[in-house]
Parts: sequence; structure tokens; C-alpha cells
Amino acid sequence: MTAWILVGGRLVLTPALLALPRPEVVVAADGGARHAKRLGVRVDAWVGDFDSSDGVQVDAPREVHPTAKDETDAGLAVRVALERGARELVFIGAFGGRFDHTAALLLGGVRLARDRHVSVILTSGDEWAWPLLPGAALSLNVPVGVTLSVLACSEVRGLTLTGVRWPLSAADIPLGSGWTLSNEAQGGPVVASLHGGYALLTALYGEFPVP
Repeated sequence: MTAWILVGGRLVLTPALLALPRPEVVVAADGGARHAKRLGVRVDAWVGDFDSSDGVQVDAPREVHPTAKDETDAGLAVRVALERGARELVFIGAFGGRFDHTAALLLGGVRLARDRHVSVILTSGDEWAWPLLPGAALSLNVPVGVTLSVLACSEVRGLTLTGVRWPLSAADIPLGSGWTLSNEAQGGPVVASLHGGYALLTALYGEFPVP
């Protein structure tokens, strides 16, 4: 089951975003609920401390939490989605907000994929990210010219990347290296895999927004 988790970052209605299959469950994290109308989806649960949702009106059950808490609003939304049986989590509005929240979402996505064995996508429409784990090849159909990067979230061993302008074969990548940034899709399948460590494959589509 797929759950969309609406979070409070930027939203650009690109063709790639609009092509996503419709979800079975939509959970909004606080101010992320404002994206529901533009996406044309009904919110099934709205969670958070509601400190960033002034003026947002959504007809959905609320789960209200104190501001002083041990989880982010996005983390609370993840818990609700998993409790409802979600096995694929799509974070929409993941980029363009506060840096600390964006970083926590990206790294948290890697942890969710690793520890909960769920599929994770993070997007704002124009930017995308997918966790890359050992022994699990990631294959994407990416339009030609899309900017692709691999962000090493740990020491990475044996990174292989094909379908790009500068392919890699069994490369070892240091934590936080800039070596694997700003590659280019050649059109057709892009396949990434690694033997050890954890990373994020990111894509900057640069598509024009839909009016």
C-alpha cells in the first residue's frame, strides 16, 4: 500500500510528480496539508503540533501533539502511515523547507528503507531522492539530460552506476564526497547499486511547472 506524506517544503507541479500513481492513504504533517488541494487528494489523517498551518483548511481528522515532543511532525505522519499498513512512503514537499528538516527527512528516508524495509521516495516535483542500500539495485527511467547525483551518507563501497554520462563500476566513495554529484541521465534506465554503506540517488528534473 502506498501512502503520500505531505510535508511543509516546496511543491512544483511537474509532469513527473503528476505521473505518480494515486495513493491509498494520504497523511499530512502540519503545514504540509496545504499541498492537498493542489495535488487533488483527500487527506485521511492530519498530524502535528499545528504551529505552521495557520490559514490551512483541510477536512480531515486531526491528531494534535504538543510542540515540545520527541518526534518531528513528519515522523508522526510516518508512524500513522505505517500503522495503516503502508509499504511505500512518498514524501511530497520534501525539499525547500528548513535545512534541518530536509536533512532529517533525507537521512530518515534511508533509515526507514533500511530498518523498516519500505520503499521510500522524497520529492518536491522538481527535485527527487531515493535511498540506495546494499544489495538492492535501484532502476529508474529518467529523461535524458536530468541531473543525477549520488550522496554518500556513509563510507560507500562498490558503487555501480549505469545509464549516465559518467558511469561508475564498483567505486568506493568517501562520506560526503562531491565526486558523484552532477551526473547526467542519457535517456532510458538508470541503474544504481552498491555493496556496502548507504547513499541517496537524487534527481534534478528542471521541468517547467504545470500552469
